[in-house]
Amino acid sequence: MNLGLTAQVLVILAAANGGPVFARNLLGGRCAAPVDGGRRLADGQPLFGASKTWRGLIAALLLASATAPWLGWPWWLGAWAASWSMAGDLFSSFLKRRRGLPASSRATGLDQIPEALLPALALTPWLPLGITETLAVLTVFFAAEILLSPLLYRLGIRRRPY
Repeated sequence: MNLGLTAQVLVILAAANGGPVFARNLLGGRCAAPVDGGRRLADGQPLFGASKTWRGLIAALLLASATAPWLGWPWWLGAWAASWSMAGDLFSSFLKRRRGLPASSRATGLDQIPEALLPALALTPWLPLGITETLAVLTVFFAAEILLSPLLYRLGIRRRPY
């Protein structure tokens, strides 16, 4: 297993997933247009919900793009990973809305797996990520999200303790 590569992917995922939180804390409610434009589907639920904003998507792309060169990656590979991580996040939100769960509600597994799995798979054409590295990324991302969320909440970085 390539631990260095696994760590690099986790750093990019942390940048991508930290970008929206950083932007929200920096900008407050400014520039927070929802990705779904407030649209609702036939089930009466929003497509993604108000917490999925263009500001967050852009922040994820920018922060991951800026982080990538520090890892020896081209900037666009950071943007690529971030776009797939955010696609996983939107997919999770879409499924949670279909289940009638409110925005920012907790769905253990659904909140973590797509955000880590999709970018790991999307990076495989450019990085030698095998099944072992991919499983390590999923496991560490999942555990870190569960274990760090309460701490980030207590520090005032996250809005919810999960």
